[in-house]
Amino acid sequence: MKKRIAPSILSADFSQLLSSIELINQSRADWFHLDVMDGCFVPNISFGMPVVNTVKKHAQKPLDVHLMIVQPERYINDFKVSGADILSVHYEACTHLHRTLFHIKEAGMKAGVALNPHTPVCLLKDIITEIDLLALMSVNPGFGGQAFITQTLEKIHEARLLISEKKATTLIEVDGGVDVLNASKLFNAGADVLVAGTAIFGAHDPLESICKMKNRT
Repeated sequence: MKKRIAPSILSADFSQLLSSIELINQSRADWFHLDVMDGCFVPNISFGMPVVNTVKKHAQKPLDVHLMIVQPERYINDFKVSGADILSVHYEACTHLHRTLFHIKEAGMKAGVALNPHTPVCLLKDIITEIDLLALMSVNPGFGGQAFITQTLEKIHEARLLISEKKATTLIEVDGGVDVLNASKLFNAGADVLVAGTAIFGAHDPLESICKMKNRT
C-alpha cells in the first residue's frame, strides 16, 4: 500500500504562500490539500477559487480540494477551471450525491466524499464504487489544530471492509489531528492518505515531519 501525505495549505503562512508551495514541491509529500470553507456549512471562512488558482500555478503535485460548503454542486466547473485534480464534497451537504459525483467526474476530476465524525460509513454502501476518495473527518470540520477523534480508527476499518466487499478502488483519506505520533496507526488501520496541517507547517522541520509520517510503520 502506498502511503500518501497531503499537507493542508490552510495551516501555511499565507504571507509566505509561495515559499510554502515550494516547500511541498521539494518534499516527499504527494498532494496539496486545500480546504474551502463558506462560513455556513462550517463555522469558518477560509479561501476560494483565487487561492486554488494561485496554488495550481506553482504546484508540481496534484491538488486535493475539499469543499466544506453548502450546495457544492454549483461550483464544480469553477473548481475544475481553478485547478482541482480531486474534488471532495460532504455527504451531509449533498441532496443528490450520485449526481454530484457524476458531474465531478464528467468535468475531468477525481470525485471524493467527506464524512463528518458523526456520519457512519455504512451510508455509502450503495455508492462506494463511484467514489475515488473517501475522506474521513477525524475532527469536527471548520478549524485546524484540533485533537484527533479516536473513533476514526474504527471507521477506517469499516471503510476498508466496505471497499473490499464492493470491490471498489476507493482511497481512504484521514483529515484532522494527524501527526507524526499517530500516522503509523492510521496507515496500519487501512488509510491511504493522511492530511496534516499544523503537524507539518507548525513543525521546526516540515520536511522531516513529512518523512517521518511516511516512514512510520
